[in-house]
Amino acid sequence: MLRLSKLTDYGTVILSFIARDNTHVHAAIEIAGATGIALPTVSKVLKLLVNAKVLISTRGAKGGYALARKPEKITVAAVISALEGPIAITECSISHQGCEQASGCEIRGNWGLINQTIYNALESVTLADMIKPLIMPEEIMIPVASLYR
Repeated sequence: MLRLSKLTDYGTVILSFIARDNTHVHAAIEIAGATGIALPTVSKVLKLLVNAKVLISTRGAKGGYALARKPEKITVAAVISALEGPIAITECSISHQGCEQASGCEIRGNWGLINQTIYNALESVTLADMIKPLIMPEEIMIPVASLYR
């Protein structure tokens, strides 16, 4: 199962809160209170997002945090990369050094293709998309024939 860390989950919640009102800077304590995430965790996530240039910080009495770019320009891929590191489904997808099975591996390129597809999907969703209300269709259809190709 592919799973993102709790820190990345918190990061998207924090960024979504900031994106909903991107007209002023937000203090860490304000973000913690509004999101229900503990202040030390909020501070840690904010620092990582500033280091990755997803957020900007302003010091002083009226300081705080704001998005470095418009929500439409911040992708989910950028957020995940900032908090998790490179997006890869397998180690060989990002590492230029082979594993023990590299010499006999005939599917390494296919993992790269899968990795790129996942990255492209995450790159296509922005923070602006994340703060829009989601309208779920009544029924989601998965074509069964596509599972047997």
